[in-house]
Amino acid sequence: MKEIGRVGFMEKPVPRPGPLDAVVRTTAALICTSDSHTVKGGIGPRENLTLGHEAVGVVHEVGDEVKDFRPGDRVLVGAITPDWGDLASQNGHPSQSGAPLGGFKFANSKDGVFAEYFHVNEADANLAKIPDEVTDEMAVYCADMLSTGFMGAENGNIPIGGTVAVLAQGPVGLMATAGAKLRGAGLVIGVESVPRRQKLARVYGADEIVDFTTENVVERVHELTHGQGVDTAIEALGAEATFQSAVEITKPGGTVSNTGYYGEGEFVRIPRIAWGVGMADKTISTGLCPGGRLRMDRLLRMLVTKRIDPTHMTTHTFRFDEMERAFEVADKKLDDVVKVLISF
Repeated sequence: MKEIGRVGFMEKPVPRPGPLDAVVRTTAALICTSDSHTVKGGIGPRENLTLGHEAVGVVHEVGDEVKDFRPGDRVLVGAITPDWGDLASQNGHPSQSGAPLGGFKFANSKDGVFAEYFHVNEADANLAKIPDEVTDEMAVYCADMLSTGFMGAENGNIPIGGTVAVLAQGPVGLMATAGAKLRGAGLVIGVESVPRRQKLARVYGADEIVDFTTENVVERVHELTHGQGVDTAIEALGAEATFQSAVEITKPGGTVSNTGYYGEGEFVRIPRIAWGVGMADKTISTGLCPGGRLRMDRLLRMLVTKRIDPTHMTTHTFRFDEMERAFEVADKKLDDVVKVLISF
C-alpha cells in the first residue's frame, strides 16, 4: 500500500528478528477483503505499508530466545499475532492486546506478509508447525478464514439442533457455515446471491439458501423457522444493512455473532423494534480472529482428520510477481472470484 487508494511493489530489506521473534520466508499467501478495506482507508492513512496477513512459509531465522522453532521448519502464522504478556491477553482477549484490535499487527501496525520475507513477533506463541500431510495451499486457510469463520460459530452460542443463518457466503461466511454444522446446528441457512458461492455454501453445510436479490431475507428466514427466527445469526459481510437483518431474524434470547469488518461510516445502527427496544435478550457478540499457536494447532488438526477441506474456495492462483493483477481481481470481485492464492 503506497498510500490510500494505491498499491504496488517496492524493495525493502529482509527483516531481522528480535530475541523472541522469527523471520519467515513466504511460500503461500491469500488475499483478504480486509486488505481492500485497508487500501481504501478503513483503518486510516498508511504509507509504503506491506499488505497481507494470511501466509505460511519456512522459518528463515529465529531470535536467540526462541525455543521451539528452527530455520527450515515449515510453519503457519496466524493473521493475528498477539502480545501474550499484555493485560488484555491475561484477561482472555489476546486479539485486543495493547489496544482495541491490537493483535492485528500485519498490514496495520507493521509490515504484512505479501513479501518474500516477513517478521513474526513472539515466535513460540505465534507460529505453528504444519504437519507433513497438510499442504501449504491448505494450511494457509487456517491463518484467518477458518479461524475467523469458526469464531463466528463459536461466539454464536449455537445449541445442538439449533437454527443458524449466515449472512453472506464469502470465505469467512463459508467457514462460519462449516463451523455451524460442526457445532451441531440442526438447520443452517446461507444468505447469498452469487451462484458459485451458493453452491459452495451447500458443500460446507448450508441446508437452505436465501437469495437476497430475489426474496426478502427477513420474511424468508422467519418462514423457514416457522415464525420464530433463528437461534444464531452470523454477520459475515460488514455492512450495516446486513447487520440490521441479522438483528431482525434473531429470535428473542438469541445471538447475533458479528465477524464483519465495517470499513465505512461513523456508526452502525441497530433496528430499535427488532431489538425489542433494547430488552429482547438478544446478545450481540463481536470478535477479531483468534490468534496463537494453540488455535493454529487445533485448526491444523481439523485438516489432518479431514473434517474440512478449505481449498474448494481457491478460485484463482497467481505468482507473487503477478500480485498487482491478483489484488485487482480480488478487490473488484472479477471473474467470479472467491479466494485468491499467491504462490512464492
